Order: sequence, then C-alpha cells, then structure tokens
Amino acid sequence: MTAKTPLVAAVEMGFGHLRAADSVARALGRPLLHADRAPVADSDERALWERTRRNYERLSRLAALPGAIGRPFGALLDTITRIPPLYPGRDLSASTFATGLVERLVERGIGRGMLEVLERAQAPLFTTFFATALAADLKSGAEVDCLVTDTDLARAWVARDPRRSRIRYFAPSERAVRRLAAYGVPPERILMTGFPLPDELLGGAELVVAKRNLARRLGRLDPRGRFLRARGGDAGRRLGASPASDGESPLLVFAVGGAGAQARLAATFLPSLRPLIEVGRLRLALLAGTRPAVLREFEALVARHDLSGHPGLRVVGAADLDGYFRACNALLAEADVLWTKPSEMTFFAALGLPLVLSPPVGTQEIYNRRWAVESGAGLEQRDPRFAGEWLGEWLADGALAGAAWNGFTQLPKRGLYRILSALEREPRASREARSPAAPAAASIATRPTGS
Repeated sequence: MTAKTPLVAAVEMGFGHLRAADSVARALGRPLLHADRAPVADSDERALWERTRRNYERLSRLAALPGAIGRPFGALLDTITRIPPLYPGRDLSASTFATGLVERLVERGIGRGMLEVLERAQAPLFTTFFATALAADLKSGAEVDCLVTDTDLARAWVARDPRRSRIRYFAPSERAVRRLAAYGVPPERILMTGFPLPDELLGGAELVVAKRNLARRLGRLDPRGRFLRARGGDAGRRLGASPASDGESPLLVFAVGGAGAQARLAATFLPSLRPLIEVGRLRLALLAGTRPAVLREFEALVARHDLSGHPGLRVVGAADLDGYFRACNALLAEADVLWTKPSEMTFFAALGLPLVLSPPVGTQEIYNRRWAVESGAGLEQRDPRFAGEWLGEWLADGALAGAAWNGFTQLPKRGLYRILSALEREPRASREARSPAAPAAASIATRPTGS
C-alpha cells in the first residue's frame, strides 16, 4: 500500500465527531488535527468556531429541558438539523437553508487554518465533520473523505451540487447510504463502512477483545441462565468461549454527552439504584466527560446519598479530550450496560454492549434511537424514578443479555478496519488491540467518589 497517509481532522461539536476521528487517527499513527483550535486555527477563526459551538450547545441544553419549557427549543434544533422523511423515495438533492449557512461560514473563515495545513502537507484529508469536508472541497484541490457520524444525516452534509463535489463519504449505516444517494451523491462516492469503534475494544478484525468482553458480559447479564439455555451454544461457537460470569455484579455506565445536557437525569435515578448498589447487585459509573461542573455535580449527588467511597459507585471524568477518550474506552471494556442518549455512542452497541436510551436531542438522535431499537440492541428508558425496578426486571428476564447479543450479531463492528482499507492503509500495530483497554491516565478522575 503506497497511498499517502491522510491528515485526520475534526472539530468539537459534541463528542461524536472527535470520538470517531480519534479512533482513525490513532490507528493511522497520525495526530488528530483540531480544526477549531490553536495552532491550526488563529484567534479570529477560533472565535468563529466558539460562537457556533456555544450557540449549538446552549440550544441542545435548552432542548433537553422537560415539557413545554424545552419544546420550542427542540423545534428550533430540529429545524436546523432537519432530516426529511426518506420515503416515499424521491430526489432530495435540492439545497437548503443549511447548505447556504455552511457556505457562508466557509467564506467567513471556517476551516481556513486546516486548509493551510492541508496545503503545506499536500496530503489527502479524512474528516468527521461536514463543514471541514465542504471547506476543503470548495477551497482546495485535496482528496477529501468524510465519515458520517450518525445513522442518518441532514442535507447540510452534502455540497450544493453533489455531482460536482469531490467528497467521498463513509457511511456508518445502510440508511446513511440511502440518504446520501437521495441527496444526489453518486454511488461510486459512497462506501458503507460502519462506525470506527476503538481498536482496543475490538482487538483487530478478528474481534479478539470484543468477543472476550462479550462472553464475560453475557455471564453477568444472565443471572438466571435464561439466555444461556436459549442461545448459549450459538454464543459459545461465535465467541470461542461459553458465556460465563467472573463473579462481579453488572456494571452500568451512565454517560453524558459533550454538552452535559442530561447530567441532571442522574439525580432522578440514583435513589432507585442505591439499594441495589448497597447490597452489591449492581455497580454504577457516572461518566462526566470533560466538564468540571458536571464532575462536581455528580460527586455532590453521590455524597448526598451517602455513597461516597462505596466500591460499587464511581465518578469518571477527565481534564481533556484525549484523557476522556482513554478513560471512556477503558470503562467500556469493563461495562455491561450503557445508559446514554442516542448520540454516536449508539454505535457501541455493536460491541455487544446493551443500550438504555434516554430521550434524543435533535433529529439525528431520533434516527439513531430507532436504529438501535429496531435492531434489538437498545431499550428505551422507562421512568427513571423507578430505574432499579425496571433494570432488575430486564436482568431477570434476560432482556439485557438479549440486547447485548443482538447488538453484536446484527450491527456493523469492523468500521475502523473497513475505513483503513478504503484509505489503503494497514492498522497500526498496537498491544492494546490484543489486550484489555489500557488503564486511565494520570489526568483522569476515575475513582470511588470521596477517595
């Protein structure tokens, strides 16, 4: 393979675009270029990115507010990120207001620093954000690959004239393939790859680590042996080992998004989970992201419920994005259930990690939720005030074990390796890919609270 290694660029608009780019950059052995940060972006461009991001995050938080308070903000967010019905099948290639908005941002300087880096490197570009892809397509002669980071996408991802554009798209789902075609992207510039899950959680194309983790997870999620009696033989053959618990109680990870929009949900469900944690039937990790305020909020919440220092409860956060991704991946290697909004984390169901899905924020998350639920890999949360009861029910009747198995068997897992193949690159050798995820770095807060 002789193709030049592409530059990998992303921006911080939530965690999704950066999480995907992080997996690809590390597999390529490339640094991840933050198109919205120094040294890539100068002060003027950083200010433009910051205004755009601040407005989006503020809108996301307001849209997550309950009832009539959040409804108008949710409607505005849906208008900006609107994804029209795909059926009946028809031509959806006409440009929209969002198309013109992105073009105006490019003309005002969005992506300018990245374009200068691209010009100096004379390399292809791999990016996970539509504005950076469109900037490179409009303002450079570089080859441009763009990974879609949700199961469906708005028209803003595609150029005004998609047939003249040079962008090649990597799609994480079959629906995204159909959507790109409806937006007018020629079929030869659409590749169905899947989402690039982290190499250390997969263990190479043979999925050595993912299979080992799932065999242990199924044992923890099947306390009455219902899954084992129904599907144990099939699971043993596909995983190379029969599902078996290691004696630990199931670990539930509750993860907030980059905007911290759903942090307050923990205050609603923790009283119901506390009895299960105290008697050792459940372990809980609250994943706070990179926002110190969310980390402090979680720690104060745990203290109010007299669970500080309890071995069955952790608060996990990080000072920066790199530390967060390392901490998150290490935690997910251990996790048995992931409670999250249907963001890019929806794709992690393919690891055999059953999802409990909180309400979506934005149209793309509605489609992500539908994708997970229809595949049998995700369960919509019930009333969080009684989470201990319905989670206990799902454990007892095997619903979570079944969701884990459905995610692993039904959803695309090898997106990272398909992307590397399309880029004509081999995966970078890594000990992490053949062993459990590395422990958290020193910059990471991952501890029983109070310690």
